[in-house]
Amino acid sequence: MTTEQTEALIGMTLVVAILVLLALPSALGVIRDRRIDRQIREAQEAREERGSRAAREDQKSSSRSTVPSTATWYAEGRRSKKLVSS
Repeated sequence: MTTEQTEALIGMTLVVAILVLLALPSALGVIRDRRIDRQIREAQEAREERGSRAAREDQKSSSRSTVPSTATWYAEGRRSKKLVSS
């Protein structure tokens, strides 16, 4: 190897090392954020599971909430349009 090739190799090695030093904190932050997101998601799923289990035990058939039908929703929309247009 000649002196020029050695200098080029050292220069490229330094550039790659600086690039790694600049990118490493960002990569570590992404990994840390993913770990935290996973822990939060697992905690939420566990909380929902406990909540739904408790709700199933407490809920009776007569206490179920009802969802308005499409006809009711449509009629309410028509009424509000009439009030606005008049």
